[in-house]
Amino acid sequence: MELLAYLLTGALAGLMAGLLGIGGGLVIVPALAWLFAAQGFDGQTLMHFAVGTSLAAIVPTALSSLLAHHRRGSVDWPAVRGLAPGIVVGGLAGAALARVISSPGLALFFGLFEIAVAIQLAFGARPASHRGLPGRAGMGLAGTVIGLFSALLGIGGGTLTIPFLMWNGVDIRRAVGTSASCGLPVALAGAAGFAVAGLDSAFQPGLNTGFVVWPAMAAITVTSVLLAPAGARLAHFLPRNILQRIFALFLLVVGVKMLWSALT
Repeated sequence: MELLAYLLTGALAGLMAGLLGIGGGLVIVPALAWLFAAQGFDGQTLMHFAVGTSLAAIVPTALSSLLAHHRRGSVDWPAVRGLAPGIVVGGLAGAALARVISSPGLALFFGLFEIAVAIQLAFGARPASHRGLPGRAGMGLAGTVIGLFSALLGIGGGTLTIPFLMWNGVDIRRAVGTSASCGLPVALAGAAGFAVAGLDSAFQPGLNTGFVVWPAMAAITVTSVLLAPAGARLAHFLPRNILQRIFALFLLVVGVKMLWSALT
């Protein structure tokens, strides 16, 4: 039953990622939090295992997405090079910071983020183009912030990277492709950080490296990689605005539930 639940989680995450361009971590983290709780994981590190495993599961999906967008010429590689060093630093820092935040604290943070994304999706707000991309220091700072919050939340970072790029004048298609490419260093740095941070955790479920649980990561990856292309194809046939609002409602419910569990 646990394996089936992991496979279904990956399928839903991959489908939503392909359909709406939303990082799979928005689905994977809360699903793993509930599944790990049902398996008796320690409540003090429950969210740490969920976030670390989510980031590890995003790595192969991000690599696949990077190659697909590169083949279509939709990656702004100078922007990737500008953001990547800060993303790696921020990702490692986020994993280290998460180590000192309680599991309910991480759940509260994630729940608030899911509600914010749900509101953005429901109203379809997009940032207006403001100016060109900043210089090296500005890109480094932006990458650090993106990496920090992505690692804390267990996401690929698209919900942060795309608005930043669009606000700085990057076309939506290139913003999506560039964000997908930035998802790889986000996931790699975050997963490595959580793997190291959890090595001295008192609770070790087995078949894990730190806060990364490998059976869950592998099962989620299999179905997410398989279903992401199907979601992308489906996006051409179904009304996207209706689907966005349905998914927004789903995220809102999940976010409120995460907040409730963190506060009770």
